[in-house]
Amino acid sequence: MKVVLLGEIKGKGGEGDVVEVAQGYAENYLFPKKLAVAATKGNLKQLEERRNNIAKREAVRIADANKVKETLEGKQITVDVKVGDEGILFGSVTAAMIADAIKDQLGVEVDRKRVELGKPIKVAGAHEVAISLYREIRANVVVLVGITAEEAAAEEAEEAVEAEDEAAEATEEAAE
Repeated sequence: MKVVLLGEIKGKGGEGDVVEVAQGYAENYLFPKKLAVAATKGNLKQLEERRNNIAKREAVRIADANKVKETLEGKQITVDVKVGDEGILFGSVTAAMIADAIKDQLGVEVDRKRVELGKPIKVAGAHEVAISLYREIRANVVVLVGITAEEAAAEEAEEAVEAEDEAAEATEEAAE
């Protein structure tokens, strides 16, 4: 069944897109929640008349998403949790906790559903997490779980030294 989307639906499209969906999905979910209308001749004609307004709103959304991306990209946020002896957390860090930490520390409101975590974080350390802002626009933030920024910098320096040592050993072996 062809429908005209009235808003962005993840995995389907954005406002004004004409997409093919299952009839049950359209009738039981999209239509009652006013997320789409049937792609009839009348609705398609109305869509053509609204295309200019939709394009303007789309441009504003993309500009806003890019502005938020500049604010978030590469930033570090800290999530305080209880950590066991070997760096294993008591519980886990969820998308909601990360969204709250971003709001508190960076002053940017992020919907928890936009935090692309995959699976909850259960180990202390620095973890890179993607935030889906709008369609293909994503920002990456570093989430420090159970450690401070100084400890994370020391960890990175330690890893860099180890990598240099391994590279030096590999060149020595190659020379022999």
